[in-house]
Amino acid sequence: MKSHKIIFWTATILIFLFEGVMPALTSQTEMAKEGIRHLGYPDYFGVALTVFKVLGALILIIPQVPARLKEWAYAGFTFDFLFAFISNWAVDGLNGATFFPIIVLAVLMVSYVYYHKLRAYKLQAA
Repeated sequence: MKSHKIIFWTATILIFLFEGVMPALTSQTEMAKEGIRHLGYPDYFGVALTVFKVLGALILIIPQVPARLKEWAYAGFTFDFLFAFISNWAVDGLNGATFFPIIVLAVLMVSYVYYHKLRAYKLQAA
């Protein structure tokens, strides 16, 4: 059980840092804005994406948030990473940076699997 908690919190904190903290701190930099433009998206899309990333990261990290809301956050991040992969592939072709969203998706899936393992244990213990 302890190892499950460590794995869950490690993966979830990584997602929180990549998808909550980093976008909140860097979304208004010229480099971030140019990254959104480079992929063909309008500037307002970057702002909306940042808001939803920060909200989703908070939902995943706060234990008191209802399970249904967490499921939506996991789904939203899954779509985000898949579409980031597709967008990068369509614009820049396949290269090392194209696969970064898939790597982060793998970390998200670890968090998701261990979230459910911990939840099942709590339900079983109750």
